[in-house]
Amino acid sequence: MSKEGFGIVVVSSILTIILFLIFILSQSKIFSGLTLIFLLLTFFVALFFRDPERKYSSGGQVDNLILSPADGKIVELLTFPENSYLNSGGTKVSIFLSLWDVHINRNPISGIVKYTKYTPGSFNPAFKEKASSENEQNELGLENEKVKLILKQITGTIARRIVCRIKEGDRIIAGERFGMIKFGSRVELFLPEKVKILVKLGQKVKAGETIIGTFSVS
Repeated sequence: MSKEGFGIVVVSSILTIILFLIFILSQSKIFSGLTLIFLLLTFFVALFFRDPERKYSSGGQVDNLILSPADGKIVELLTFPENSYLNSGGTKVSIFLSLWDVHINRNPISGIVKYTKYTPGSFNPAFKEKASSENEQNELGLENEKVKLILKQITGTIARRIVCRIKEGDRIIAGERFGMIKFGSRVELFLPEKVKILVKLGQKVKAGETIIGTFSVS
């Protein structure tokens, strides 16, 4: 379980136990219902903040791979014009995370964080295209000696907090955890033209495991 969810689960579990003990003593149907509600809430929070281990390669073995930064479904594959940071156009890969997906975000490449940019905004449903431009988001410029890319963490209707543990100048390793977005969200990659996209629209992907694209290292 991620550390962001641990405290919530502990508090919810304690409240559930307290309500259950009150129900045992009072035999009140009200406390019976409240106990069930908090039990289900505890289960949901524990499910949402789950943080399974993922198998991924590091070092030279992933030098030419772009790994998925999030679990979810590919909802957009769109071309974009030349970007000043990437020095080229390319493909935007948008991943929608439902409430039932693992919400831990992982680094798509090894390298360095060149910049971060937080932008406040709306809370449109994360599966809609306008969420990409209108919603609250955190943008990261990532690069190594072979490739540059832009990663965006975008909130949804329910998600109201972006967690990002890396900052400008940090060294990162492909597949390692770097943050999450709470309760339904969207993660996007802006990949340069030289990246060959290997995923398809509607495909389910897993953070740190699914290969989004490849590029030449020569």
